[in-house]
Amino acid sequence: MRELFDSQSLAVLSTECSGHPYASLVAFAVTEDLRTLFFATARDTRKFANLRSNSRVALLVDNRSNSVDDFLQAVAVTLLGSCRELSGTERAGAERLYLERHPHLQEFLSSPTCALIAVTVHSLYLVSRFRNVTEYHFSP
Repeated sequence: MRELFDSQSLAVLSTECSGHPYASLVAFAVTEDLRTLFFATARDTRKFANLRSNSRVALLVDNRSNSVDDFLQAVAVTLLGSCRELSGTERAGAERLYLERHPHLQEFLSSPTCALIAVTVHSLYLVSRFRNVTEYHFSP
């Protein structure tokens, strides 16, 4: 899984919007132990409003190439967790990790309208070879 997270820059974030799933692409960074994932978003977005009303999220990280080979070769991880906006020294530490992965987002991240979100990962579901599923669950 570490290799997958290191090789991908974007994840699909799923939030809840008026009782329906809502999907967004987000640039992410993840801690070494895979227990916390970070992403940035403007506070005036639908995804941020969704996060404020329901902190439970799912994220999908995958290595698909959109070819027939994906049915046997692609690997995907779904993360389930809860999120919160970071501030103060906690945000500063997470910013360093995030900007190591995405230095081109420095200006966006330093904007006063940008929120840095931490997702505490509760479960990971690793799918490979189209149907092999391995589950990892973390205690709070």
